[in-house]
Amino acid sequence: MKKKILFFLPLALMFLASSCVSVRVIADYDRNADFNTYKSYAFYKTGIDKAQISDLDKKRILRAIENEMANKGFVKSENPDLLVSIFTKERERVDVYNNAGWGWGWGWGPGWGYWNPWLWGGPGWGNNISTRTEGSLYIDLIDTSSKELIWQGRGVGTLNNTGNIEKKEERIRQFVSQILEKYPPNTLASS
Repeated sequence: MKKKILFFLPLALMFLASSCVSVRVIADYDRNADFNTYKSYAFYKTGIDKAQISDLDKKRILRAIENEMANKGFVKSENPDLLVSIFTKERERVDVYNNAGWGWGWGWGPGWGYWNPWLWGGPGWGNNISTRTEGSLYIDLIDTSSKELIWQGRGVGTLNNTGNIEKKEERIRQFVSQILEKYPPNTLASS
């Protein structure tokens, strides 16, 4: 019984770890930008139209961005300080977990029907293979007066390939929230 628990424990831990994987976030910014001057935004339609995801997922991302920007005190405007653009990347990850061990059983040696008692044990190998979709969401903030990128946040994480719309929307909100958590950058630490 103890061996069974020890065998299944790593698999259970691997499942739990993969089910609650957070978003890995990286942000970059223009050190010369004065982030205190930005108060309004609009979506950069040209950039958003190029994002290669479904229109429904675009709407979900944009709604999540609107909520996060409002929480930061930004207002949507026809004459904005910032333009917000997004783009995405996606790739399949294949994970292979090798298992090796020894097994016991009857063995047959060379020749026709010659039984060899020394072939009772032998190595056994097996692979567990899993695939998952890993996605990247980029959020770009562009200064409207200079037309230059001043901040970019990227979130990388496992996407939920699920038909459950609530779970999908929650995962998108999590991506956007964790990315925009890095805005505005802590410019005091870099000074």
